[in-house]
Amino acid sequence: MTTSQDNILLAKQFGMIFTEYYSVVKYFAFMLLKSEEDAEDIAQDVFTKLWTQPEIWTKVPNLKPYVYTLTKSTTLNFIKHKKIELAYQEKVIEKSLIEELSQTEDPLNAIYYKEVKLIIQLTLDRLPEQRRKIFEMSRFENMSNNEIAEKLNISVRTVEHHIYLTLLEMKKISFLFFSHFSLSSLS
Repeated sequence: MTTSQDNILLAKQFGMIFTEYYSVVKYFAFMLLKSEEDAEDIAQDVFTKLWTQPEIWTKVPNLKPYVYTLTKSTTLNFIKHKKIELAYQEKVIEKSLIEELSQTEDPLNAIYYKEVKLIIQLTLDRLPEQRRKIFEMSRFENMSNNEIAEKLNISVRTVEHHIYLTLLEMKKISFLFFSHFSLSSLS
């Protein structure tokens, strides 16, 4: 066979694979992500990988487990990337808010800044030592979760959990603080 004929045969094989597995791949990704748009992206990524690596899928005797594994790993990588992206956005927003409040000449913003600092301090004072230490390393020393985990000899997941719990606590305290402030200003 010529190269042209090989390419036509390969394209036909891929077309059959695409027809057979596309909806299954998309549904599997959707079940993990709960997003139609993200599932569509995952399906496109999976079939792009398959198209660009025919030397792999043409030699696999049973393609179904391979496609599921590829879909699963692509989806998990997508989730990891989203988590990193969200954590980064959270840090940027938090940092810019604090910087904005601290650099302004507006007296109202100066008051908000002092209130935010008070909330942070109140929250940190109430935390268990380990949790407070982890949060301070993350937010004030700008250490990554991996660096904190390594330094404290704990898992990254434990670090993430402590930071999450601290942020929840800050939200609770800020809600109580501001709801009390709002109610007392009404009287």
